Amino acid sequence: MLRAFFSIIEKWEVRGEDACILLGGISNEDFYSLKKNPDQTLDPEAVTRVTYLAGIYIALHTLYGDELADKWVQMPNQNAIFGGQTPLGYMIRGGLPAFQTMLHLLDARRGGV
Repeated sequence: MLRAFFSIIEKWEVRGEDACILLGGISNEDFYSLKKNPDQTLDPEAVTRVTYLAGIYIALHTLYGDELADKWVQMPNQNAIFGGQTPLGYMIRGGLPAFQTMLHLLDARRGGV
């Protein structure tokens, strides 16, 4: 699971401090420990967060070509949900509820519920 997380944040060009927030506000020390040993077990909230991020990643790659899909989270977005901020900034500030909202938005764009 952590390998997927680190792959996603690398492709999205997420800074280490922001990646810590995406995982639930872990310390830099814990982040780099997880990076060195990605076979460690995550707590249930972190598992939920990584699961949502993976769903967002997959949805983006379904909707857009690979290049745009990986850049999309860093691009300012005028959708009312984001209010001009980047989707990544929205997730960082909004936490797990923002992850859920983003996945619902992307699923709706894909023709889901």
